[in-house]
Amino acid sequence: MKCKINRNAANVLKDMLKSKEAAEGKMIRVFITQNHGDHGHYDIKLDTLTEHDEIVKTDKDIEILLDKREALLDGVWIQYFYVSDEGFFITNPSTGFHEK
Repeated sequence: MKCKINRNAANVLKDMLKSKEAAEGKMIRVFITQNHGDHGHYDIKLDTLTEHDEIVKTDKDIEILLDKREALLDGVWIQYFYVSDEGFFITNPSTGFHEK
């Protein structure tokens, strides 16, 4: 599985990994909030490793948990923007998507 992140997202995720929750062994997880068949909507949380997960190391040296059973997670791109509506924007360029 693959996962890309931009520099802004890496900085925010590194801050998340400094939290008390992360100190208790939790890692960054990208998960699907809605599955529309050809595309999904995604979110991020701190979570623990399960038997269905793959740990994907990004080019920014951040490890991301992805559920191997979810094909829509392979190839996700995590971006973080500070303008307009500050927050994460997660897509999978290899699948379709639509704006919220």
